[in-house]
Amino acid sequence: MSAVQLTLIGIGTGNPEHLTLQAIRAINAQDLILIPRKGPGKDDLAELRRAICDEVLENETTRIVEFDLPVRNAATADYRRRVDDWHDAIAEAWRGAMAEQPEAARVALLVWGDPSLYDSTLRIAARLDPPPQVEVIPGITSLQALTAAHAIPVNEIGAPFVVTTGRRLRDAGWPEGIDTLVVMLDGTCAFADIDAGGVHIWWGGYVGMPEQIICEGPLAEVAERIVQMRAEARARHGWIMDIYILRRDHGV
Repeated sequence: MSAVQLTLIGIGTGNPEHLTLQAIRAINAQDLILIPRKGPGKDDLAELRRAICDEVLENETTRIVEFDLPVRNAATADYRRRVDDWHDAIAEAWRGAMAEQPEAARVALLVWGDPSLYDSTLRIAARLDPPPQVEVIPGITSLQALTAAHAIPVNEIGAPFVVTTGRRLRDAGWPEGIDTLVVMLDGTCAFADIDAGGVHIWWGGYVGMPEQIICEGPLAEVAERIVQMRAEARARHGWIMDIYILRRDHGV
């Protein structure tokens, strides 16, 4: 496997129009494209990757192989150990899928959003032994899709912002000295448990996709509405990917 080139292609948030020309060229340069299946209720994610290949793949020699993605073991109490074990299992699943196609010298994975932002594909790739040559094709992130959906800039003039997770917001609170937070990977609506005074939220689910839903307003006024919208959308689709921006106004 030492001769394998592994290309991680950022594909945006499920909209084929998010693909860059570089991404389209990379997809067509592959011998093998791996598509993970995430199990019942998440078939849409594999289907979106198939749809992207159907839309742009013109190389008739490129093979598409699907594999089952391992499930994270919720019984492991330590969060970091749970994630590390999961990543080890995913790397093993990649190895198995590639071993079944030993003649494939160029292998790609289509990465939701971009491999650099709250995505572990690069960390998983580093677990492969022998290590492949890794190529990264950047993609549109859910943060970009969110700000586009609301037609807002992410930062105030000359001001920093922090990209964090719902877990960190819930456990550690609002970071000191920062007025704008971008929150990802929030499965428990951590925004509903913080002090809402003077905080504005811009929220979106399935951003950039046909299923996109958005909501914005003072957090105290729209938090319950967002929780309800999120629950209804997840029940309807079987899964949800959402992201939001919180901005604190000290003058309020």
